[in-house]
Amino acid sequence: MSFWDALTGRKPSPNSSSSTSENLQDHAPSTQFQNSVYNPSDADDVSSFLSGSSLLDPSQLHPLAGLNQQTLDYLSLDDSALSDLPGSQSALPSRGWSDDLCYGTGVTYLTALTAGGAWGLMEGLNRSPSNAPPKLRLNSVLNSVTRRGPFLGNSAGVIALVYNGVNSTIGYYRGKHDSANSIAAGALSGMLFKSTRGLRPMMISGGLAAATAGAWAVTRKTLF
Repeated sequence: MSFWDALTGRKPSPNSSSSTSENLQDHAPSTQFQNSVYNPSDADDVSSFLSGSSLLDPSQLHPLAGLNQQTLDYLSLDDSALSDLPGSQSALPSRGWSDDLCYGTGVTYLTALTAGGAWGLMEGLNRSPSNAPPKLRLNSVLNSVTRRGPFLGNSAGVIALVYNGVNSTIGYYRGKHDSANSIAAGALSGMLFKSTRGLRPMMISGGLAAATAGAWAVTRKTLF
């Protein structure tokens, strides 16, 4: 029944109501259910799932995945970046004065620190009486180690720092690195280290540093 029929009081015809119900039945969706039997043999097992091509590769989650390792430059030192001065190559590859400064100063400091610690250990054991309590002997050893180790390490580190700087400067202006550069740099470094103590201590320190530098130059030339 339409709105106009309800307003005018007109009754709908039976044919129209039957046709409307037939149209609703024609357009109503029909759903059919089929009973299917589950067969366990048709299901995929775990091995087929793990070996499938759709599974992601865990190695692709790495930050460097997909990079060509042959083109990574930070893993190896480029030969063209090494120092090309004659006599500049030794046990470790060097790219210039900065590498010599870091390697030489660090190795010298650690070596002198270890030697100073051993010196302090022997001094502490010899100074304490043999019948002293263990705590007293330990205290004496620790005091000697902490006094001699840093003193010798810091002194040698300062001399090595100046030596490597002077040695690199002489080699830059001469165009080569040889034993003469090392001896001259050692003498200047030793004299500068004791320059405030007077002429005699300055000459003694310069001679010792020059002898040490000369021995190192000969050793490096012979072994490396």
